[in-house]
Amino acid sequence: MLKLIRLELRKNKFNFLKSVLIADLAILGFMILIAFTSLNEGEFSSYTDLFDGVFVFVKAIYIIFASVLLSKLVIDEYKNNTITVLFMYPVPRKMLLTAKLIIVFVFTFLSIFLSDIVISSILTGVDYFMSDVIEGTVSQELILTHLVKAGTDALYAAGMGLIPLYFGMRRKSVPATIVTAIFIVMLISSGFGSFRMGNLIGVSLSLALVGAGIAYLSIRNIEHQDVA
Repeated sequence: MLKLIRLELRKNKFNFLKSVLIADLAILGFMILIAFTSLNEGEFSSYTDLFDGVFVFVKAIYIIFASVLLSKLVIDEYKNNTITVLFMYPVPRKMLLTAKLIIVFVFTFLSIFLSDIVISSILTGVDYFMSDVIEGTVSQELILTHLVKAGTDALYAAGMGLIPLYFGMRRKSVPATIVTAIFIVMLISSGFGSFRMGNLIGVSLSLALVGAGIAYLSIRNIEHQDVA
């Protein structure tokens, strides 16, 4: 499986680090703008609020990013019929698709988790050394709570990132895949005040399980699926 993953990465020539860096710099710049200027208007009154705000943006960006990866790794292969070449290799179809989905899942999980931690840490440092806008202190308990929450939420979000696969495969459509991801982001980001649908563990867990189920069914049925 690891060999398949390496071959897939080499074939598509992904530059994950560059893409993540650009996305994180954009999120960081936007968060600095709204957290430490007059645009804030008290929206981030504590570090907990600040960390939650960071995660909303990070999760949104990388769920959409996951749909782009799905489009490139899976949907484009079916749309252009290049998947038939892969299926001629003496490797089970299930293993080929599993390798592709593992890449998407792991990339989404690690990108969300690490980006959330790095951006939150930088913003905390900016506040401490330059502005002291955010009330309260960063305690060891707060850090531990944030790490656990970031890890579990990143896991849920990585599962959600697989949901667009279903709609993309139905139409063999890249736009359908990406639009589905945008709708998911709109759903989990919807709410009022500090409340967000994505903050409800039942909603996040349910969507993550839906994504896992879609991935499982896609892998299970691929041996009998028409690639034309």
